[in-house]
Amino acid sequence: MQRITSNVAGIRQRIADAAQRSGRDAAAVTLVAVTKYVGLPETRMLLAAGCRDLGESRPQGLWAKADAIEDSEVRWHMIGHLQRNKVRRTIPLVWLTHSGDSVRLITEIDRLADAGDGPAKILLEVNISGDETKHGFAADELEVALPQLAALPNVAICGLMAMARLDGDLSAARRDFSALRELRDRLMTNCPPEVGLDELSMGMSRDFEVAIEEGATLVRVGSALFEGVQG
Repeated sequence: MQRITSNVAGIRQRIADAAQRSGRDAAAVTLVAVTKYVGLPETRMLLAAGCRDLGESRPQGLWAKADAIEDSEVRWHMIGHLQRNKVRRTIPLVWLTHSGDSVRLITEIDRLADAGDGPAKILLEVNISGDETKHGFAADELEVALPQLAALPNVAICGLMAMARLDGDLSAARRDFSALRELRDRLMTNCPPEVGLDELSMGMSRDFEVAIEEGATLVRVGSALFEGVQG
């Protein structure tokens, strides 16, 4: 517990330092603590250390943890690929879905979302590096897709998400993050009023500081939170 608390504090300080370097307020950056590779004890330690935004990349993992952790202050983030056959059970549990990677998926979320709970909040996943193994919209698809998505009554598009190329260094990651921010800025010049693009989810344990310097508002940090913790 002591090590996780120390790690969380260290990550928050690095977030603050990165924000300061780029002339931003650290309060504008949300730490999403990724619990994909840990169990309930470690997840509860993150909560005790003050993390309230928790991210899961596998729907089944999110279901199990959300069922086991009864804490009204937890905000669950679905950060991994979401198959359409898992939408019905997943969407009621999550505060924000980062992986809206196709019009088909988002249309299914719109169909199954409970209007009484308010619109399902979604980020549009962009394959900014052009990696054929990744999910997401191609950058040039979004301008056409936005009017379609704006017409869906039960979803709220809140911004964009991307991952840096896996085979690149921090300079390559910076280029990817800069490209996502520039894409967002271009889209905002002709964006339907029903669509919001304020949020940029980018950056993980190895590159979140660079992501913040390039405009990230959400960073998804997992392994760095558990350094030195025995498995």
